[in-house]
Amino acid sequence: MKRFCSVISVLLLSAAAFAQSDEILPNENLVAEGIPKIPASLAESVARYSEFRAAAFASWHPTEREMLIETRFADTFQVHLVKFPGGARTQLTFFPDRIAEAQYEPTKGDSFLFSKDVGGGEFFQIYRYDLGDGNVTLLTDGKSRNTSPHWSYQGDRIAYGSTKRTGSDVDIWIVNASDPASAHMVAQNEGGGWEISD
Repeated sequence: MKRFCSVISVLLLSAAAFAQSDEILPNENLVAEGIPKIPASLAESVARYSEFRAAAFASWHPTEREMLIETRFADTFQVHLVKFPGGARTQLTFFPDRIAEAQYEPTKGDSFLFSKDVGGGEFFQIYRYDLGDGNVTLLTDGKSRNTSPHWSYQGDRIAYGSTKRTGSDVDIWIVNASDPASAHMVAQNEGGGWEISD
């Protein structure tokens, strides 16, 4: 009799779990009262309207007929390379977080800068992607908010805004593109909203 009751209990629990998979349940952090249950079939049928792909131009190669674009295939925008007009795109970055921008090195185009944060926290970090070997180098401190990176015309240095000093004031910093330890502040500012233009 005990064994029979155990089997019935397992079957009832399995049926309850199966029934729950037919509905979309809110996250446990959300209190939802008086809201009808959403059938999983409805969520599946409208998914094609809520998921989308997009592409945006990011940067021209300085010497070739190539470009970097930001493309969203799944949850986040990533950097892709298009090697010739009408050519297929090749994905270069594969991060769980969105890439905010991409800029070719302005003389040879052998690398590009990109910015990204973690989990939407907007504490953007600046990275250099080496097109020769695919290595990614963090150029900022990994903690502060860093914005508006721009290459020097010679392609050896990068200027950007950073909150590294106080956590809120945006100062102007310069870093050697091949040496993250060379970062130094060149202009101290008060408040936010400062950025590099040229």
